[in-house]
Amino acid sequence: PFTSRKAPMRDILICGGAGYIGSHMAQHLAEQGHRVTVFDNLSTGHREAVAWGELVEGDLLDAASLQRLFAGRRFDAVMHFAAQSLVGESVRDPYAYYANNVGGTINLLQAMRKHGTERIVFSSTAAIFGEPCSALIDEDHRKQPINPYGASKLMAERILADAAAAYGLRSV
Repeated sequence: PFTSRKAPMRDILICGGAGYIGSHMAQHLAEQGHRVTVFDNLSTGHREAVAWGELVEGDLLDAASLQRLFAGRRFDAVMHFAAQSLVGESVRDPYAYYANNVGGTINLLQAMRKHGTERIVFSSTAAIFGEPCSALIDEDHRKQPINPYGASKLMAERILADAAAAYGLRSV
């Protein structure tokens, strides 16, 4: 007979957990019995969306606040939903998108490495593909972003691949 075993409780950090996707993931994880910590600067997220887990206000661009966050806790995994994501705005202010989406991700990965967290779920975007070559787009589709938002997410994907090779980071 089939017997289900409940997965062990995990401590999960959700960056961008006060936003739409992050807050739903926090709820799902909490309902599955995991401990959730939300790290969010509330620039586009909402304090009231954090009904599941603890909210720690901070910004991925502030490496010191990330170090404090990780120094006080042990996380089994990180889910990274924090990003600037407006295509038009990325075209008008590309530096802000590269700083936030690439620089913030690097800060997060460095804190994870320093504190022994080796697993991350990264939320990317279909904008990494640019103009589609076919009606169906799968992960093997050519990647040629046509705006800074898509380019910043593709850069983060490359950084994750390089971190896997260099440090053993496990990402999806």
